[in-house]
Parts: sequence; C-alpha cells; structure tokens
Amino acid sequence: MTTEFDMTGKVALVTGASSGFGVHFAKNLACRGAKVVVAARRLDRLHDLVSEIRDSGGEAAAVEMDVTCSESVIVAFDQGESEFGTFTVVANNAGVADVRSALKIDEGSWDTMMDTNLKGVWLVAQQAALRMIAAGIGGSIVNTASILGLRVTFGQSSYSASKAAVVQLTKALSVEWARKGIRVNALCPGYFLTEMTEAAFASPQSQAYLGSSPAGRAGEMDEITAPFLLLASDAGSYLHGVALPVDGGQSIGNM
Repeated sequence: MTTEFDMTGKVALVTGASSGFGVHFAKNLACRGAKVVVAARRLDRLHDLVSEIRDSGGEAAAVEMDVTCSESVIVAFDQGESEFGTFTVVANNAGVADVRSALKIDEGSWDTMMDTNLKGVWLVAQQAALRMIAAGIGGSIVNTASILGLRVTFGQSSYSASKAAVVQLTKALSVEWARKGIRVNALCPGYFLTEMTEAAFASPQSQAYLGSSPAGRAGEMDEITAPFLLLASDAGSYLHGVALPVDGGQSIGNM
C-alpha cells in the first residue's frame, strides 16, 4: 500500500541523530522506505540506532559529524554518499539549548549556541544543496527551528535568537533554491517529551506551565511525525519557506 508519506527511493541525512527528534526522524524515514544516514558526534549511539533500523528491515548507515566544522560536514557527506548516493532529504536537526538569563550568558556560550544552531544549519544545508545541484536532482531540506524562533520567553535569549535566525535563513534559502528543485522549510516544535526534557518536565512548576498552554500538556513524539513527513516528503511539494509550529498552541498562549 502506498501512502502520501512514502519515502521509497529517497536518500536521507539526519543530523543530531544521537537522541530526541533526530532518532525519531531517522526511524520514521527508514520505515517508510528511505535509505538513511544518521550523523552526530556520538558514534556509539548512532551504531545502536543503525542496528535498530536494520533489524526492522530498513537501510541505514552512521557517520560522525560536527556541524560546526565545515571539514567535518564535508567528510560526513562524502562518507554518506559513498553508502547510498546523493542525499535527497535532509533533516537538519542538530542543535543545543542553554537556559540562562541574558546577563549570565558568556561569550563562549553565545558562540557555541550560534555555531551549532545557526552556522551548523547553514553548513549542512549549503553542502546538501551544492551536491543536489551538481547531481542534477532536487530534494527537501527540513531545518529544525523552534517556536522560540517565532516568539520569546524568559531566560532563552541566545536560543531564541539562534532559532529566529534559522527561520529567516530557511526563507532566504527557499527563495534562492526553489527554482533548482530544492525545497527548504522549517519545523518549529514546541515543548516535547524527549530524553533531554523528561526530567525537567517532571517538576511541578513545569507541569503547571504546560497545563496553562492551550493543549494543556507537552507534545508526544508521534505528534511531530506527520508534520515532519509533510515537509520532508513529496506530499509537501508546494511548500517552500514554511516555518511550521507544532506546539499544541503554545506559540499563541502564555509563555
């Protein structure tokens, strides 16, 4: 049975694939027929993910990538292409978070945030587009932004700035690359239950905050599957430069 989210014949790269959204995106791409290359700095966790995908009948490979380093990005692309060919889907997902007030952010922390969340997205997207164009094929790039790229909350100034920049970068790249057959869109998640956030969300304060949002809770990973696949797959062929909030209404509620 075919579906609108069928990824058969696609070759996908997922960055930041050692945990959270990256793991989820990789599994969903693979189970729908894509050949998936997972990338991150923690190779041991990537090997576990590759084994899980292969055990489920999918095709996957792992490459080490530091998205803040152009040389590392190029080497990882070379290795990934040697496995499956030119990437036609890129989940540009690697990122970091740092919750602290603006007066407590030091220069090193600011640089780490921008290098990973913004420069890293640019380096990966640029490399993907260069190779798609050279191969004469189109594709889809999905940048992971955040609802904090659309609005702000207390204690997240550097993170919000980096994700707002990702949203604008997404739109700018979309304008430049649409005629080359490359779609660039951004996914803007709200607060989701992941390995990184599970402990924080367990506190009474977090539960009270989440309860005040329109949906009244955090998101579950399966609830971001369809929005991601819409942007990544041919089902979203007329979507260019979109910044899609997936947040249970958090971006329009109290923050």
